[in-house]
Amino acid sequence: MRRLIVNADDFGLTAGVNRAVAELSSAGVLTSTTLMARAGATREAIGIARAKPSLGVGCHVVLVDGAPILSARREIPRLARPAASDPAGELRPGLPGFLRAIYLAPDKQKLYAQIEAETRAQIEFLQIAGVALTHIDTHKHVHMFPGVLRAVLRAARARGLRAVRNPFEPAWAVRAAGAGPWLRVAQVSALRWLAPVCRGIIAEEGFVTTDGTLAVVGTGILDRTMVRRLLTNLPQGTWELVTHPGYNDADLDRVRTRLRASRDIERDALEAIREFPGIELISYRDLNPASA
Repeated sequence: MRRLIVNADDFGLTAGVNRAVAELSSAGVLTSTTLMARAGATREAIGIARAKPSLGVGCHVVLVDGAPILSARREIPRLARPAASDPAGELRPGLPGFLRAIYLAPDKQKLYAQIEAETRAQIEFLQIAGVALTHIDTHKHVHMFPGVLRAVLRAARARGLRAVRNPFEPAWAVRAAGAGPWLRVAQVSALRWLAPVCRGIIAEEGFVTTDGTLAVVGTGILDRTMVRRLLTNLPQGTWELVTHPGYNDADLDRVRTRLRASRDIERDALEAIREFPGIELISYRDLNPASA
């Protein structure tokens, strides 16, 4: 059996991203999305999520490149910093800065405790708003690092969730994609050594996940051709296709993101899924019915 979760990240980022998620869900080619708790169009995204019970909605936990729920000054000073533009402060910009903070932390457990607290706050915010969350993942896949993963899973379990993205792209998918910046391919391949460790932690913490995530190297360049290559080579098992559809509009121009013109391309790319009726489309709800 070949099963596929088709997930759109960054739900709530802009109205154009929300529009793409709603349209693709209605078209039957998008089964899942992950919602940012503090983004420019989060309120609208919450309304869409509540109006579309068939769409699986997870929490896109943001621990880097964004705004926190908790106060940087009072509650998460090791994770975020004060900002004149936001009373809560701002999370560290860029993955290198986030990893540097972990490496240099004099007391890593305090930092992990703050990661757990902020993760729990983001999940709780969406649940209180009436969103029936199915799973979690993280912006920039920061939960691939073991200490972060344990903190994130503890927070999710405290809020009743039991499903999480497997952030690792298997070697067959990288080959099948047939494209990707060499640096991105090298990073994805080099980080794969963490996969067995993370799978062990996920199992120990009592969570379910997929066999792997597709199109990580395709972020920003995912088109119909790449989708066809990936799905033609899709083996037995349960997989997640990670996508970033949207509309490249004025709202997106005001957001700090490297994914702009590619939002339109990825939105169109998902139409290729219709060419593979033999693949069962599911959401994380089907892996973890108790979360529905």
